[in-house]
Amino acid sequence: MSTYYTNEERVRHSIRPGLSGLAQINGRNETTWEQRFLYDIKYVNDISFTGDIKIILLTILKAVKRSDIGERGLDSPPDFDKYREKVRIGGTSD
Repeated sequence: MSTYYTNEERVRHSIRPGLSGLAQINGRNETTWEQRFLYDIKYVNDISFTGDIKIILLTILKAVKRSDIGERGLDSPPDFDKYREKVRIGGTSD
């Protein structure tokens, strides 16, 4: 699967994964794969304790309000491997 990532996207694997993240508090299922990677890269580059506290609090708020929840396959991007394979063979990211 790592062959699907660009060098810039691989930086997201330089830290341990968490329970939530910037993509989850900024659109959740409604973000594209490109947006998710940009949020992950931003997090890695700007990691801080106060940023983590903000993510935790906003995650709880999103969960309680049940906001930005989409139905799998309708409101979310396709599975990453299928999406990236389509882009790799000449498709578009749409």
